Amino acid sequence: MIIKYSKNEDILIIELSNKKIDYAEDSGPLIIHFSSDKTPVLLEILEASKFLSGVMKLKASAKSHKPSEIRI
Repeated sequence: MIIKYSKNEDILIIELSNKKIDYAEDSGPLIIHFSSDKTPVLLEILEASKFLSGVMKLKASAKSHKPSEIRI
């Protein structure tokens, strides 16, 4: 796994595999690139600082709740 961050573009890239990318799907700030056998190959997180800030807030709020109460 290789993780790269572009401060200028605020994009976090996580390379999961060295397979060839066949297609991509996106959901908001997250783009997932897949191989032809539908294996995730690369993740791109757009506006990474904002996205990760939200993840950290969720993690902090999870400490004050039982795991069964957390909904994502």
